[in-house]
Formats: sequence, C-alpha cells, structure tokens
Amino acid sequence: MIRKMKEEDFKAIEIIEKECFKDPYKIEQYEYEINDNPVANLYVLEEAGEIVGFIDYWITFDACQLTKLAVLTKHRHKGYASLLIMHMVEKAIQEDCEAILLEVRESNIEAQKLYEKFEFLAINTRKNYYSDNHENAIVMGKVIGGLKT
Repeated sequence: MIRKMKEEDFKAIEIIEKECFKDPYKIEQYEYEINDNPVANLYVLEEAGEIVGFIDYWITFDACQLTKLAVLTKHRHKGYASLLIMHMVEKAIQEDCEAILLEVRESNIEAQKLYEKFEFLAINTRKNYYSDNHENAIVMGKVIGGLKT
C-alpha cells in the first residue's frame, strides 16, 4: 500500500536512508519536506505493516523532480520501486507536468536500468555532483506532457 509519509514514519525512513544512501538525509530534512515544503510529495510503501520503501518528489509549475527513491535491500526485486515510480508518474500527469527529471549516480547501473524501463532517457551528465565522493550524476528525463486523459 502506498500512502503519504507521516512523522511517525521517520524512524523507518531513517533506517532505509542509512541502508540505501551514502549521504543520507537527516530527519530534520524530512520534517521540513512534510511540514514546510509546499512542492514536496513524500509517500511510503508498506507491505504487511512494514515500511519497505519510499519516494520523495517535487512538483513545481510544470515539472516533477524525483529527489529520493529507496527500497530496503531485502525487499528489492519485488516490484516495489516500480510501484513507487508508477505512483509518481500518475501524480505528475494529474498535475499537468510536462516532464519528470532525476539524477542518478553514474555507478548505479541497476537504478538506471529501472528508470529506462519507464522510458527515462539519459540527457546530461553533472560532473562531480555527489559531495561524498564527487561522482558524476546522470540526468535522466521523461516527457509526459499531454498524457492527461
């Protein structure tokens, strides 16, 4: 089940962050996202009462920017990341977004393949993008303008 993230979810989110990201967000960043960022959209995916993944994306004007997507390692390859991406795409279409953009680590081939499955294309490289190791980011995008029915 996908639902809006709540403050009560932060402990589970912190565990996922530490497992999935080299430079995890602090809980204060999620507090800001939920309480003070009007463009933020944060959702969790629950399976049998456990939060197994989450997505954070921003919708500004006519664009959607994926900021975070994570699934616990033990729950990967079950289609959960795909469900979260489909949720984001549906919401972006409902909000009349023209495109969805994201950055992904150059070394994260598995994530790149997942995004390609949803017709995201590599459109640029941001040199030294990640502060932890100065790895490049691949900018990927998907045009969705005109898909609202």
